[in-house]
Amino acid sequence: MQEFITTLIMVGVMLAYAVPGFLLVKTKAVKSESISAFSKVLMYVCQPALTFYSFNKADYSHALGINLLIFFAIITAVQLAFIGVFYLIFRKRADDVRYRIATVATTLSNCSFLGVPLLEAIFPDSPNVAVYSMMYFLSMSLLGWTLVSAIITRDKKYVSVKKIVLNPATLSILAALPFFLTGFKIGAENGQVLEQIGNMINVLGKMTTPLCMLVLGMRLATVKFRNLFTNWLQYLCVGVNQLVFPLCVLGIVYFLPIDAELKWCMYVMCACPVASVVQNYAEILGEGQEAAANTVLLGALSSIATLPLLALLI
Repeated sequence: MQEFITTLIMVGVMLAYAVPGFLLVKTKAVKSESISAFSKVLMYVCQPALTFYSFNKADYSHALGINLLIFFAIITAVQLAFIGVFYLIFRKRADDVRYRIATVATTLSNCSFLGVPLLEAIFPDSPNVAVYSMMYFLSMSLLGWTLVSAIITRDKKYVSVKKIVLNPATLSILAALPFFLTGFKIGAENGQVLEQIGNMINVLGKMTTPLCMLVLGMRLATVKFRNLFTNWLQYLCVGVNQLVFPLCVLGIVYFLPIDAELKWCMYVMCACPVASVVQNYAEILGEGQEAAANTVLLGALSSIATLPLLALLI
């Protein structure tokens, strides 16, 4: 029951962050065309900082390294399977960008922007949970910059080695790995300069959740509520993403002979609402922005019910 209360409070606070963003756009203090600029700050500044923050918290060990590889392999395989299933289901309607957005929105989860603070609240005594979230984010980003982009645009040029390596998620993790593997901490224990750099990284990293929700609040102010709540396809995406997907993943990993912390971290991250990067990809690629925004917003709003209920199984 404690997990239910903790999750309910955390999700409520996260949704409250969206209110200022909503008011800024409604009062025209921020123009709607400026929203994409905030998204770029989130993806290119705050997310890399969150990566360093997460790796800096954990202490590398051989066992943890093996668990991270196991985590990455399982979550990548499951995401590929779900995307593949819905690609086949919607393939006859692929001319409509809404169904291409739905293909990926049924699977991609807000595993880092919302997942990290949520995991830290549910598992306060474990420094490894944030690192697990980075493995999830890496997997999702590799798929996002390649397969997901190819599905949304129907252009195979995105499936390339260049896109796999040269993206913010991969580059930030590659930059953070040497510190993690050698045990070198960016903090007070290694001098005053590194202490200030560590503080800067922590602040920018922890900005991801407020900024993510601010952007969602801004986007909410630009959509018609009727379009948000009356499209059956959006409800299908949210239901699959936030209920079916996490329960299927739990059913798969529960009986596997792997670390229990790994299982529950994966389950919590899979239960997070539809990833805001679905909207970010749509805006960057210039296709399906409205469908993506509505699905992400509906997922975020409905998570106040779905996340606490699923947390009861922990």
